Amino acid sequence: MSITPTTKARTRAIALVPIVSLGLLGGSVAVAAPAQAETSRNGCTVNPLDPRDLRGNRVDFRIKVECRADRTVQIRQLRYEDERGPRRSDDFLGSSHFTEKFNWRDTRTIHSVDRVPNLDRRGSEEVYHIVSFRVKNNNGHWSDWTRWEKSGVVEVQRGR
Repeated sequence: MSITPTTKARTRAIALVPIVSLGLLGGSVAVAAPAQAETSRNGCTVNPLDPRDLRGNRVDFRIKVECRADRTVQIRQLRYEDERGPRRSDDFLGSSHFTEKFNWRDTRTIHSVDRVPNLDRRGSEEVYHIVSFRVKNNNGHWSDWTRWEKSGVVEVQRGR
């Protein structure tokens, strides 16, 4: 044990350590927050739009695709029900594959409508989808598949 008296400056410096740590932690959390997913590759951009509730038990898992001329894009899509809570294992709803040919620069929205069962038994479900794609250029060469991009999670109401 020291007999040296603690100065006010040292006390203030020690008190700042937890505050600075919390500020750094909060800053990293803000940076890590997800944004709307969108990926570009070889003249095409694919954006998984937020799912749209069509009422009843149907949901439109839309995908926006924009490509330059003379491109073909293949898209893989996986659809999920977001499972919150201690189990945290999302329920797989289905998958789709799409091929779109672009003879000229264009933007399209792919409508992927799926039935969403009432899995939670509480009247609503939280759903999202992920997409990955590759592009074939006018020389016939395919790019690598992109990493999976996730849409926002949307709550949809179940029909009675």
